[in-house]
Amino acid sequence: MVMRKRSSYRPRPMLRDPMGYVVESLTPMPAHGSALVDLRLRNHSALSALTRGEADFRVMDDLGAAANICEVLCREGFGVDYRLEIAAGLDALKAVKARGSGTGRFVLRAQEMDAINEMMAVHDAQLEVATVRDMERAILAVCDELLLEKHAAPVVAKEKVK
Repeated sequence: MVMRKRSSYRPRPMLRDPMGYVVESLTPMPAHGSALVDLRLRNHSALSALTRGEADFRVMDDLGAAANICEVLCREGFGVDYRLEIAAGLDALKAVKARGSGTGRFVLRAQEMDAINEMMAVHDAQLEVATVRDMERAILAVCDELLLEKHAAPVVAKEKVK
């Protein structure tokens, strides 16, 4: 039996409700109450686990994602005055990740805890004023920059050498 060549044509994805998409992207994040509460719970439970010394790789990835979004939103004009606090929080998070990636045990120092707490406070304030479209743009920017390795990448456990 001879197989036919598969066509390379792929139709572009179409929006079912383009006007709804535009209106939805213009709404502020606080208008999406439950989604915003879920996001904040996830971020703050990860931060709480890190301060209690119970953080694992998933928790560190959640905090890294929040930090990356915070940095991109700052570049887009949300919280520009707090650029130094965000940079300090990112550096502290990277240091904690670097120390714990070999053992899987993530322990904070006092200065790192202060810096990460300030960065998360800025991130909460950014979520109050950002729209859904701003968040979509930030997520796309983080994904693009992760490919270029400009942001804090997810933590990968180092393999133990025997």
